[in-house]
Amino acid sequence: MKFTRKASANWKGTGKEGKGTVSTESTTLSQTQVSYKSRFEEGTGTNPEELVAAAHSSCFTMQLSFLLNEEGYTADNLDTDAKITFEDGAITKIHLELEGQVPEIAEDEFKKIAEKAKEVCPISKLLDTEITLSVTLL
Repeated sequence: MKFTRKASANWKGTGKEGKGTVSTESTTLSQTQVSYKSRFEEGTGTNPEELVAAAHSSCFTMQLSFLLNEEGYTADNLDTDAKITFEDGAITKIHLELEGQVPEIAEDEFKKIAEKAKEVCPISKLLDTEITLSVTLL
């Protein structure tokens, strides 16, 4: 399978006082505000790190669902938080926190499949940073 996805950004002004927008081809984001305040302080809008966290958590969770299906399991629910650490101008760590409800799976099997999902998820493969995972089977 091969496909291309598109997003775009616009910025006007200086890095600190300027403002911008980000949009996605799907229009889920449509001229959504980005700014210094929304990135480095508290402000209205989104920021690149939040968008990477959203991409990583959704990619990982979908990958996990596929891998569970391959092993004969279907999740009732999978919740993943991605927490990005930004320091000194770089994303230095991403921690994935997974909670799952999967009927008839053993905890060690769930953890093993989740670790594999972390390794093979396309966004994990894209990122050049430390990625950690905590897993809770409910």
